[in-house]
Amino acid sequence: MSAQEHIKSTTENGVLTIRLNRPDRLNAWTPKMAVEVEQAVRKAGDDDAVRVIVITGEGRGFCAGADMQGLQGIQSGGGQEPEAEAAPAPSDEIEKLYPGRFGYLYACPKPIIAAINGPCAGIGLIFALYADLRFANEDAKFTTAFAQRGLIAEHGIAWLLPRLIGEANALDLLFTARKFDGREAAQMGLVNAALPAGDLKAHVDGVAQHLSTQVSPRSVAIMKRQIRESYFQDFAASLEIADEEMKNSFSAFDFKEGVASFVEKRAPAFQGR
Repeated sequence: MSAQEHIKSTTENGVLTIRLNRPDRLNAWTPKMAVEVEQAVRKAGDDDAVRVIVITGEGRGFCAGADMQGLQGIQSGGGQEPEAEAAPAPSDEIEKLYPGRFGYLYACPKPIIAAINGPCAGIGLIFALYADLRFANEDAKFTTAFAQRGLIAEHGIAWLLPRLIGEANALDLLFTARKFDGREAAQMGLVNAALPAGDLKAHVDGVAQHLSTQVSPRSVAIMKRQIRESYFQDFAASLEIADEEMKNSFSAFDFKEGVASFVEKRAPAFQGR
């Protein structure tokens, strides 16, 4: 993999932190950034040393949307939004359920946390919606932006947003493209919690460390898949899968370790198997 230019990534104590790294442009989204983020997430999904992925922005922004220079190029040339390189054809069943630009985030077996530290707009907002958990600076500004640019609800947000915050709220945010802050995002359920700017990193670090050390990676991966598949299943099908997975869990190392650590009153040493 080539050197990262539009992101920074570090791994510590089982947590991969990916920082969108164009702070002078509030981390505006580019094709190169898209490729670098996807490569990092896919690699982490296959890395047993990574238990959790945190994505945030360098500087004072999370992601202010698509880079306007790219949009101007599309406007003047009448073409499509550029891609740095073609994404691989979906092979995972979850990616087949969620095709398109960000389905790989749902297919990644590791929990993904978006730490929204500042402005989050357009495609930056869509990207954050594909994370499993979202925490925001309470003063962070959000907007869908599309209607004010003559665009539409792209990359699956028309499907995602009403399922997260309800149809009325989704239509409000999409139609008006109004700005709202992290507090309102939390009230609507768009983020799990909004915190003072000085507390956001510590809170996300605490959640990430808990997921990295206190819960079974195997359990989390299966639960994530169960939830993502459930939108395309009836209750009976979901229950049948749960029953089968429960049987499989009884013979797994992590189940035995989970019980043993509880009985022995010690920290668990899960292995993800």
